[in-house]
Parts: sequence; C-alpha cells; structure tokens
Amino acid sequence: MNDDTTRIRFSRATSDARTALAAQFRAAYENGAAVRSIAEKAGRSYGFVHRILAEAGVAFRARGGGRPRCPADESRTG
Repeated sequence: MNDDTTRIRFSRATSDARTALAAQFRAAYENGAAVRSIAEKAGRSYGFVHRILAEAGVAFRARGGGRPRCPADESRTG
C-alpha cells in the first residue's frame, strides 16, 4: 500500500478516507492480492477489508484458488 494508507491506518475511516481505501483495496484485490494479505499490509482486520471490498462492488473470487490438473486426467479420451 502507499503512504496514504499508512497515514490513516490507525484512524477511523471517514467517508473520504473510506472511499480512498476502497479504491486502493479494490485495485490490489483485482491485481490478485488476497483479502488477508491486503488486511495485513494495511493494518486492518480481514472483516474490515472484506466489508470495504463488498461495499465497493467487488466480485469475490472462489476460495482456495484453482486446483492443479492431474496429468492422468489429460490423457483420458473418454
């Protein structure tokens, strides 16, 4: 996160600050960052970050990421 996040990280998020955080969190999430990693870097709780992302209209990814494909599955023809 940038210096703006650090400066407001221990204060209550007012409407302007909340909007700025939402934009930063959304950009990080859409670039592949996990909610937990965003929360850790921003010094906020998972719930706070998740709530801000939800309010920002983010479409959440499925949990756990993709499963690796088994090479045996690729050789099946049937």
